[in-house]
Amino acid sequence: MEVSGNMAEKILEVDDLKINFNTYNGSVQAIRDVSFDLYKGETLAIVGESGSGKSVTTRSLMGLLAKNARVEKGSITFKGEEILGKSEAQMQKIRGSEIAMIFQDPMTSLDPTMKIGQQIAEPLIKHQHYSKKKAWAKALEMMKMVGIPNAEAHISDYPHQFSGGMRQRIVIAIALIDNPEILIADEPTTALDVTIQAQILHLMKNIQEQSDTSIIFITHDLGVVAGMADRVAVMYAGEIIEIGKVDEVFNFPQHPYTWGLLNSMPTTKTERGKLEAIPGTPPDLLNPPVGDAFAARNRYAIAADEKVKPPFFKLSETHYAATWLLDERAPEVEPPLEVQKRWARFQAEHPEADRSKAVPVDNAAVLGNGGGK
Repeated sequence: MEVSGNMAEKILEVDDLKINFNTYNGSVQAIRDVSFDLYKGETLAIVGESGSGKSVTTRSLMGLLAKNARVEKGSITFKGEEILGKSEAQMQKIRGSEIAMIFQDPMTSLDPTMKIGQQIAEPLIKHQHYSKKKAWAKALEMMKMVGIPNAEAHISDYPHQFSGGMRQRIVIAIALIDNPEILIADEPTTALDVTIQAQILHLMKNIQEQSDTSIIFITHDLGVVAGMADRVAVMYAGEIIEIGKVDEVFNFPQHPYTWGLLNSMPTTKTERGKLEAIPGTPPDLLNPPVGDAFAARNRYAIAADEKVKPPFFKLSETHYAATWLLDERAPEVEPPLEVQKRWARFQAEHPEADRSKAVPVDNAAVLGNGGGK
């Protein structure tokens, strides 16, 4: 696919992925027909509430699903090679070296009994067979790269001797030491204060520019990804319900769930007392709804939402949303005032943006559109 005059290199393709979890109460349909792709050097943010399927989706890329998980169908292609069904030994060669992950809580992903230098150096010793001396020298370089002050004096320290922000930098150093093709960041700034959060995001962006790493950024906070992502996929109840370039999803959102997320996010233009929470709770995925999974919480829901799952509607070559409100037979509704303001600003800059011209497409057509920076 051509992007800004250049052919973007597709590095990852997830196609029609369905994952269930076997429980005592039955089979939980955690991931339901999810498709997306990732391009070299881009950042794809996956956003949604807790339980929407964000982390399960990305853990499947690493082969780190729980023992009670069952992949019902689908494909995960990394650099043209199917990785679903690979053995643990095969995945160990990919995990960390080619696809790496930054976890939400650095204290649970760092070994409290092991020196920091050893933890950073270990992937090089394991995957690239570096000598200990050479691996530690590279670990010291990486500590400096991620902004740990006086790294020489602290390379033999233990995790408890570092602050939360410094521990997260160490986790990033471990993830990046092998120069992975894909970096998965699973809520990497949730436990940090806003100042440290901004530093970590800035650090990740700088490292990406230097190494051309592709990033999948998982978060429940749309505000965090505004300056971080190239594209955004919004997940709800195990499905992607809207996907597009960050400007399209933020400023021309089409799914009522995306409206709700944006309407509950404070901005510099938010009037006092105007934030609104999304009412209700996500559906029970033991028995997911037959129609639009968001219908029960959606004050804009129409009759079709209760009966039939909506297809994706194409708004542009890069922007798709799965909502019956884009069907030509749907009644006109007024989204929240904040969303209307976003639409007005976006359409002033993009006169071609016209939601009345959205056309339905099957889910497979969404895959392979919209990559690159």
